[in-house]
Amino acid sequence: MKVTSFRNLLLAAFLLVPGPGLSQVVLGQSKTLTVDGYSGQVPVIQVNGKSYVEIESLARLTGSSLTFRANQTILTLPTSGSTTPTPETNQSAKSGFSKEFLRADIEEMTVIREWRAAIVSAIQNNYPMTDDWMASYRSIAGNKLGLASAALVTDSDRNGISLLTNEFGNMQKFNDKYLAMHKSQTYIPPDALDNDPLDQQILECARSLAALSVGGQFQDVSTCH
Repeated sequence: MKVTSFRNLLLAAFLLVPGPGLSQVVLGQSKTLTVDGYSGQVPVIQVNGKSYVEIESLARLTGSSLTFRANQTILTLPTSGSTTPTPETNQSAKSGFSKEFLRADIEEMTVIREWRAAIVSAIQNNYPMTDDWMASYRSIAGNKLGLASAALVTDSDRNGISLLTNEFGNMQKFNDKYLAMHKSQTYIPPDALDNDPLDQQILECARSLAALSVGGQFQDVSTCH
């Protein structure tokens, strides 16, 4: 696929990154996106009846690089001919994350992102939060984490699962915190998350995990501890 065609794809689609901008996330039937000229697929999720793709998944599929700087997400498209793997690239892939683990990692982070977005929406719009509603996200995220744990092949996979598990654990703490406040009828201001260190940690860890999955190699991330 030509670079110009890929740019048109980016202009036509909203690339989903972790953040508070989603008002409501609806779990629906699993869908995938295939980019002409590239082997593989990226997951598509439904938000308010519209289809979205994850920017880290699309970057990894097309061989693009992804950089997070403050409030900016920078996607650098591959240069002509860069999609052909070199021997060094092949060796790196063997010692980096396995394809199976990366797929499970992306699915887990997709659910965590939807889970957080649902809580953010409830807080910002004063929606009721119930045990059943939150438990459905927790259950799906737990199942996806189990799939990731069963997909460990390389050393990067085995190191990466601890970061993914920590992110899941922090998301549970975040969920329990605001669910308990809602049950006790404690007033939660719409901007409560602006100064919530746990929420910021979850976001920073998610961004770092996304960058790791694009790079394909494990590096320790302090915000995921």
